[in-house]
Amino acid sequence: MTESDSTQAPACQGPDRTLRPPDWELPAGSTDCHAHILGPASQFPFSKQRVYTPPDCTEQDYLAQIDAIGIDRAVIVQPSVYGTDNGALLRALERAAVPLRAVVVVDSDVTISELEHMHRLGVRGVRVNIVDVADKRAELPMNLLCKLADQIAPLGWHLELLAHVQDYPDLALKISQLNVPVVFGHFGYMNCRHGVHNQGFLALLELLRTGKAWVKMTGPYRISNQPTPPYDDIAACVDAVMAANPERLLWGSDWPHVMVKHVMPNDADLLNLFKHWVPDTTLRQQILVKNPAQLYGF
Repeated sequence: MTESDSTQAPACQGPDRTLRPPDWELPAGSTDCHAHILGPASQFPFSKQRVYTPPDCTEQDYLAQIDAIGIDRAVIVQPSVYGTDNGALLRALERAAVPLRAVVVVDSDVTISELEHMHRLGVRGVRVNIVDVADKRAELPMNLLCKLADQIAPLGWHLELLAHVQDYPDLALKISQLNVPVVFGHFGYMNCRHGVHNQGFLALLELLRTGKAWVKMTGPYRISNQPTPPYDDIAACVDAVMAANPERLLWGSDWPHVMVKHVMPNDADLLNLFKHWVPDTTLRQQILVKNPAQLYGF
């Protein structure tokens, strides 16, 4: 076992590595706004504080996947298994064969020179994950969020927050205090059983309507109680964010789909599902091409 191995971090299954296209042609410039690079662990060991242990899912694996499904641009997001070690992500940016942007995880004492260096490589945001951590807290870490927002605002970056929105009925009030845009992953990461009238989800919709927040249409299997696509039980959540503000929505594959408890989906099927969610071609262009260009500066 390597130094980074942990008996407390269970292994998770890898992605479906079958490469096939979706059943529709994506518009030019289509962007995957949420993917992770994992490994090789021999070069980029995982944190001892991780809560899961993934297989290697390298940048070469990912580039082959997006080539197969017709994605032209991508956003790499720092996974929790690396903590604040962004080495694998930054190397992917340095060697990028396609237009890439990234969202990193940093300590609150990060320097402006470090941020500027990452900006030159293509970083455009900082992620705060209060879900996939051993120490879960009952309140939003507002002191940390405010400090990070002040540090990244001069660069035009955003915060990306992974949180279960149903736990924060005062979400709109708190997030409105921040001086940068805030992106929420996985439709707000609220299990659909809570319903779209949950106070935390309603607060997320309010933030969407005002343009303060963006929502990633990612990980439907993370909020559904159905084991396979089309995850029909999340339809009300999808419809709610679409009605709130399609100009603040982003699509992402969530590759390599870490910690999926049900059947591992194929990425082509996830894009087919997106077409089902968004039948209008103009809106698909908005979400896949225009919105990512605005937020990430492609």
